[in-house]
Amino acid sequence: METVLRSMLLRRCLPPLLLLLCAAGVKAFLRDPGRLGQLLTLVVIGAAAWLAVRIASAVVEASYARYAAGNTDEARVRRVRTQVELIKRVVTAVVVVVTVAAMLLTFPAMRTVGASMLASAGVLGIVAGIAAQSTLGNLFAGLQIAFGDTVRIGDTVVVDKEWGKVEEITLTFLVVRTWDERRITMPVSYFTSKPYENWSRGGAEMTGTVFLHLDHRAPVALLREKLDGILKELPEWDGRSSGLVVTDTTPHTIQVRAVVTAKNADDVWTLRCAVRERLIAWLAAEHPYALPRIATSPAADPADAEAPGSGGPEGDSE
Repeated sequence: METVLRSMLLRRCLPPLLLLLCAAGVKAFLRDPGRLGQLLTLVVIGAAAWLAVRIASAVVEASYARYAAGNTDEARVRRVRTQVELIKRVVTAVVVVVTVAAMLLTFPAMRTVGASMLASAGVLGIVAGIAAQSTLGNLFAGLQIAFGDTVRIGDTVVVDKEWGKVEEITLTFLVVRTWDERRITMPVSYFTSKPYENWSRGGAEMTGTVFLHLDHRAPVALLREKLDGILKELPEWDGRSSGLVVTDTTPHTIQVRAVVTAKNADDVWTLRCAVRERLIAWLAAEHPYALPRIATSPAADPADAEAPGSGGPEGDSE
C-alpha cells in the first residue's frame, strides 16, 4: 500500500503543492501587500484546499485498492467502492464550503457581516431547509444508500421496466447504464422510497427461462436431452441447474419451459438467446413436425360426406 499511496501522492499532490509554495513565498517577500497580497492570500487558501482534497482522495483510493486486491468477494468490493466514492464527495463538499468561508472572511466587510449572520443563522437555516427539502432528501438518501448497502456500484437493477448496471452514485443522483448503452439518471431518493429489482443483491447468480410453443407431437424427452448437450457447449452456463418441462397446453400447442443458470445477468441473457436459437434450429432440421402450424384450409362439412347416389339406405330399397 505504501508504494501505491506514495505514487498517488506524488502524481496528484505535486501541482497544488507547488502552487501553494509559490504563492506563499511571493506573499512572504512582499513589502506592501495591498491588493496583490489579498489575491495571493486567496490563492494560498484555494491551493491549500486543493491539496487537502487531493491528499484525502489519494489516501481513500489507495486504501480501496489494497482492499480490492486482497478480497475475492465481489459484492463486498462493490459495497466498499460505493462508500469510498461517496466519502470522497462528502470530503470535497466540506472542504469547498470551508474554503469559501475562509476566503470571504479575508475581506473586512465580510467580517462585519459575519456577526449579524450568526445572529440570524437559526432563521436562515429553517428557511434554507424548507427551500431545499428535495436536495436535502437526496443528500440523506445518498448517505443511506452508501452505508445501508441497498444498492452498490456495479449492481444490476431494474427501474421503470429498464434493466442495467449502476454506473455512478453521487450524493444527489444515481446513473444506470442500460444494456444498449443508454444512461438513466435518477434521484437517489427514488431508491429509498420506491420498490425496484436488484439482481445482484445476495449474489450475482441468476436463473433464466426459455419458453417454446410447440406442436403436441413434439418429442419432449429428446428435447430435454438436446438441452443438456447444448448447455455443455456454452461457456455462459455455470453448471448449477437446468431443466425442461411442459408448463401449459392449448388446443393447438404446448408450452415448454427450459430453465438455465448463469453467474450474472449478462451471461444469463446470452445463454437464453443461444439456447432458444439452437433448440429451434434443431427442431426445424430434425423434427419439423414439432413446430406449431396454423391450419389455413377450411374444415370439411359433414353434410358433404353424404353425396347423391352414394348407396345409402334409400338407394338400396330398390
